[in-house]
Amino acid sequence: MLFQDAILEFGFDCKVRKLSPKSINNYQKQLRYLQNYLEQEYRIKSVEQVRTAHIKMFLAMMDDRQRKPRYINDLLKAFKTFFNYLKREGHIKENPTTKVKNMKQPKTKILTFSEDEIRRLLNHFNGKSFLDIRNRAILAMFFDTGMRLTEVITLKPEQIHDEYILVHGKGSKERLVPVSPYLAKTLMKYRMAREAYFEDKLPEPYVFLSNRGKKLTQEAIAKFFNLSACHLFLYLLLNDTRDFFAHFLRFTLGDGIRIITEILNVLVVIGIVTGHRATYPHHTALGVGVIFADIHSLPPFCAWFLP
Repeated sequence: MLFQDAILEFGFDCKVRKLSPKSINNYQKQLRYLQNYLEQEYRIKSVEQVRTAHIKMFLAMMDDRQRKPRYINDLLKAFKTFFNYLKREGHIKENPTTKVKNMKQPKTKILTFSEDEIRRLLNHFNGKSFLDIRNRAILAMFFDTGMRLTEVITLKPEQIHDEYILVHGKGSKERLVPVSPYLAKTLMKYRMAREAYFEDKLPEPYVFLSNRGKKLTQEAIAKFFNLSACHLFLYLLLNDTRDFFAHFLRFTLGDGIRIITEILNVLVVIGIVTGHRATYPHHTALGVGVIFADIHSLPPFCAWFLP
């Protein structure tokens, strides 16, 4: 069976199993990567020709290119799923990935927010406008439930109950997430603000909406995290030596690194303009020279990051 045909058939099976379009696209991208490698290096075009050594050589090439172990293991996981399907369907007799082991991954210590940092982030949106109340509710939702970004964006009112939230997670799996008294109070305030704001409009059927009544996008969430980052970032720079990147990676935002990089770049500009140069422990390549007296003489800090 041609490798290309096998990928198409596997993709159709993924659709039948109700996998998300994102998951299917990722599978196809990863498998085509392997397909192109096998054709170029070994002139292999059919799945029956693939051997364990070919898979190991491909992963070794990824390692030589300094790909991260987690990325390589994700590739291997996709290959195992693919060849398991082919064996189950009778297209191949042996699975070439069976004896291939995962690459050892270094243990990463993830630093979480302190209570004071959580309070500062939440208090950044302490106004009475619809957007302030909404943004505070979104932050509370992340902190209180640990829900994924996509789960929060696609959340609908009927999923929220008095004591729990019914979450539709990855792979069409459902789970119940308890609601704390604080989150329940925050959501109640948001619900009242939402109803008043869209009193004469017909918004889309999602909990968290834009000011036009549309479902929020990942980019929209990233923008308001951008603003809340401004509020917290100077405090962390001047009072904390931990790596700030670790905080925002917890939110699984694709734009998280880009946002923080932009903040650091602006701080470099501030340092150059004010004539102060210093070195922050975790970012030696970026001269982050920041002095409060100088910053106060500049436009409001968050104005640098407004979309």
